[in-house]
Amino acid sequence: MFRPHNLIIALVILFVSDVNFVDHVVAASQSAEHSAAQQNIKQILHRGNGSEPQSLDPHKSEGVPSANIQRDLYEGLISESPSGELVPGVAQSWKISEDGQRYVFELRKEARWSNGDPVSAADFVYSWQRIVDPKTGSFYAQTLAPILNAEAIIQGKQPASTLGVKAINDHQLEVLLKGPTPYFLGLLTHSSTYPVHQKSVERHGDKFARVGNLISNGPFVLKEWAVQSHILLTRNRHYWDNANTRLEQVYYYPIDNQASELKRYRAGELHIAESLPLSQIPWLRKNLPDDLRISHYLGIYYLGYNLVRAPFKDNKKLRQALSMVIDREILTNKILKTGETPAYSWVPPNVANYEIQEYDWKSWPKQKRIETAKALFKQAGYGKDKPLTVEIRYNTSENHKKVAIVVASMWKKHLGVKTKLHNEEWKVFLANRKAKKVTEIFRAGWIADYNDAFSFAELMHSQHGVNDSGYNNPQYDDLLAKSAQESDPEKRKQLLQAAEKILLEGYPVIPIYYYMSKHLVKPYVGGYEDNVMDHHHSKHMYIKAH
Repeated sequence: MFRPHNLIIALVILFVSDVNFVDHVVAASQSAEHSAAQQNIKQILHRGNGSEPQSLDPHKSEGVPSANIQRDLYEGLISESPSGELVPGVAQSWKISEDGQRYVFELRKEARWSNGDPVSAADFVYSWQRIVDPKTGSFYAQTLAPILNAEAIIQGKQPASTLGVKAINDHQLEVLLKGPTPYFLGLLTHSSTYPVHQKSVERHGDKFARVGNLISNGPFVLKEWAVQSHILLTRNRHYWDNANTRLEQVYYYPIDNQASELKRYRAGELHIAESLPLSQIPWLRKNLPDDLRISHYLGIYYLGYNLVRAPFKDNKKLRQALSMVIDREILTNKILKTGETPAYSWVPPNVANYEIQEYDWKSWPKQKRIETAKALFKQAGYGKDKPLTVEIRYNTSENHKKVAIVVASMWKKHLGVKTKLHNEEWKVFLANRKAKKVTEIFRAGWIADYNDAFSFAELMHSQHGVNDSGYNNPQYDDLLAKSAQESDPEKRKQLLQAAEKILLEGYPVIPIYYYMSKHLVKPYVGGYEDNVMDHHHSKHMYIKAH
């Protein structure tokens, strides 16, 4: 997922014929940085990680807390450098057909699972068929939609065995796409595309991703999982690049309370703080400037409506009124104050090969927005004689609560809306969002899985597993399908922009602001770099002498 400077990831995709081979090599670092690992310094990293992970099954989990850990436990065909550039992972090289629809990946012969088994092309065939199989219930099955027959399988119309992936031999994987997909290599860094160990899944079922059962292929293995305390990872000695992994252990701590996380960071218990209390940012700028890391990344913070039940089902005017009276400039400039920018679109600015689409009322004077919203509110059936009471649900967090309070006060001031705030533990929050039985309005965020507008557009597809609003618009879905088949970049962009306009006109969500990543990192943690995806693999990090 995701600098005041250039936000564009340099994704270079080479379309070549099957007779030409695109060779990619990761040069082993021989720099002086290795000296730290050779000294008598404990190579143990302590990372804050927000909420308790939902799961460590890469095909069933969702959310940043799970993905952070999965990037250490597993490795896909494509990986990322510390700066976020695409680099070879399990696949040491690949070739792409001239029409961009056939990929052949050459897997590393030295790639191993943590029990010593070789990682094979068949592992990816099994794993990707597992993702798209409706029986798995993956929230991210739609991620593989570019692959031939994936959507028909997800919809239950074809068996998983018809997915366009094939093991040519143990170390060659063929992938057939339904159309040219310029972001396909970037998509393969997403945790949902990671392979799982087939024998372990078949032996342990849903318990395969637990301590003692989990066999993974990444630089680390799962050693301990003490719920609401910590998750401990240790070096995977069978990992193909183990010689260049410096850390011996990585601790992840689920800390919902940002103030508590800050205290633990200042006490020396953490090397990296995942999130920070907004109220402390001025103090941190003054007192810990070398530790404070604030950077742009491709993500949007928003509120989602539950569109399958009252009061928001079939009431676009009500949804629009609530969105229009939110003063996003006050939120970003007076409350957040860490560089976030107001969101008036679904796809953020600076996404590669895309022109931002925004609400036409963005440029209106504030009073005109408010008066229009009041009229819409009345037309929706609400007013002094029929006041509206709504609930905002959010996962436990001081920052989420602060945003919800400010939004609620704006609704109260301009429309007389009474708002109830309800915070929930991460897993419960996700389950309730998905069930759509108790939620009315919920806090949400979406971070790009790759630098392309489709990463945002696909979330609101009617079949997407994380479309928790229940948005269902056949015209929107059709435009997304056509964009996936379109090889002309300009025509593809126009299709995606047309889809976003439909989405914005329907008001299924309330865009609030575009994200900034905010972390504290000890200055003696080496190998940590800000990047537009906000992905930080522990394999790149180490503890320097201090």
